[in-house]
Amino acid sequence: MSVAITEAITTLAEAEQRFQLTRTEDEAFFCEWSQSLPSLTEKEKTDLTAMRRRYLYQRSEGHLLEGTITLLFASPLLTIAGFYDPPFRVRAEKAVQLNLEDSEEVLQGRLDVLVLKNQLWVVILESKKTALSIWSALPQTLADLMTNPHPKLPRFGMMTNGDDSVFVKLAPSDTQRQYNFSRVFAALTSDQETYRILQILQHIARITGKAEQKQPALPDGYCPLRKGK
Repeated sequence: MSVAITEAITTLAEAEQRFQLTRTEDEAFFCEWSQSLPSLTEKEKTDLTAMRRRYLYQRSEGHLLEGTITLLFASPLLTIAGFYDPPFRVRAEKAVQLNLEDSEEVLQGRLDVLVLKNQLWVVILESKKTALSIWSALPQTLADLMTNPHPKLPRFGMMTNGDDSVFVKLAPSDTQRQYNFSRVFAALTSDQETYRILQILQHIARITGKAEQKQPALPDGYCPLRKGK
């Protein structure tokens, strides 16, 4: 039986139960968003400042739809971060399917933006929803991350409605799947927030670009995977 992901997974508790996920608050688990971040060039900072200025100008007239946020915010970030260049490939509105363990259910859905090498998903939300919408998107983001065909590799997501952005990491351990997320980065606040978002994207691009499907060990830059408790 096929079920839409948005209908089957509506709460964090459902996502954790269906996919056997556990949140870890161990800071060492998701250090990719806070450690070893690259320095930005002056051109990158200038481009980000201009991007943020355009976004704020359009945002001042009211809430923005997903397509506009993609055009003004998400796409420029992915461009500067290098996700439109080899070895990455981008698929917009990508259909996903997930077979649940010990169940006849097949979850189906669509991603707003999918960045391949199968390790970074970007979920775009409408800005008309409040900041809480970032967290309400977490259950589906975790479900989307579960569709990765290479489950032994860590995978990352970025949820954004333009105003706020949050990064998510999901990774296996010996006994369970674990996840955690970053702090909220608010582009409305200052240029420094968009700088940090870009730095994290660039860092993820660098480390995931090194990862090969059959590589026995994680490349440099990843946080070490811990054994589940």
